[in-house]
Amino acid sequence: MSARTTANPHGREESPPKSIQGGQHSQEVRTASPDELEWIAQQSRNLEGAPPEAVLTWAVDTYYPRFTMATGLGPEGCVIISMLAKIEPRVYVFNLDTGYQFPETLQLRQRMTEKYGMVIDLQRPDLSVEEYEALHGGPLYKTDSDRCCHDRKVAVLHRVAAHYDAWATGVRRDQGPTRANTPVVGWDKKFGLVKVNPLACWTKKDVWKRITSEAVPYNPLHDQGYPSIGCKPCTRAVLPGEDERAGRWSGTAKTECGLHTQ
Repeated sequence: MSARTTANPHGREESPPKSIQGGQHSQEVRTASPDELEWIAQQSRNLEGAPPEAVLTWAVDTYYPRFTMATGLGPEGCVIISMLAKIEPRVYVFNLDTGYQFPETLQLRQRMTEKYGMVIDLQRPDLSVEEYEALHGGPLYKTDSDRCCHDRKVAVLHRVAAHYDAWATGVRRDQGPTRANTPVVGWDKKFGLVKVNPLACWTKKDVWKRITSEAVPYNPLHDQGYPSIGCKPCTRAVLPGEDERAGRWSGTAKTECGLHTQ
């Protein structure tokens, strides 16, 4: 496939590296001008109801090579990767490897690479799990899960975001109240990026229909009662009738790790 060269009029000039190492932190989060915010909102209106492939093609045409994707390798992320493999397989895709992920998640990463030929990079925090727990006198997720998520996920995404102008996520509106108003394209002020949500209009049924019809690899834990999978210590199987994210940080009011909240 030939490279897409359409420039993003709002972007930075330098090309993104293919590997961003720990320790390279940006101190500045880009802000969007009123004109840029209106332009982004118009693109979202134009793309409302469009097939996810059309949304991704727009994002690649507009932002590549400064377009990236972060994935926890959930069903939505795997479907998007299967689409990107056909649209532009050189998009930089990465997983936030907290050190607490399920082994099945890391195994799925390898299966996805084997099927689609796309490298899914692992972006890790500066401190290993052992160093981090030693610093805090034990597993911080037991006493302050917000801080743990920030240090091992949000801060790492900030590090990567400094090298890009737009990122794709697998957020769907029907995943819960905090995601019900997700635009197809929006401005992510937390990370200073345009946020592209190609599956915003899709339902859980739509996602699994695509997985089944195209034999997209998925995490076997989904067949064991885990519709939403995060870090192993903070994820449980859900009970019949529960919300699909009820197994995340169970027993607390927390429903998001901080990546998708402003």
